[in-house]
Amino acid sequence: MTTKTIPSTEAQNNFGSILDDVIQNNTRYVIKRRNTPQVILLSLSDIQKLLGGNEFERREIGTVIRELSPVYNLGEPVEQ
Repeated sequence: MTTKTIPSTEAQNNFGSILDDVIQNNTRYVIKRRNTPQVILLSLSDIQKLLGGNEFERREIGTVIRELSPVYNLGEPVEQ
């Protein structure tokens, strides 16, 4: 599983190819706006694994969230 970080303008301009990458390669994307992480894009099968009790997958996405935590607190709005 690969996680990539991209700016929102790049995500907007390349949305179709990003969707293909997410679906075909199980890539996760952290999308930044104004250099602040805002969204994680992942496939439906990926979220099903996370919700289905796969401990390894939950830890992996938890690691991504913790890496973003200096600028983002889960459940709180991000300052613009």
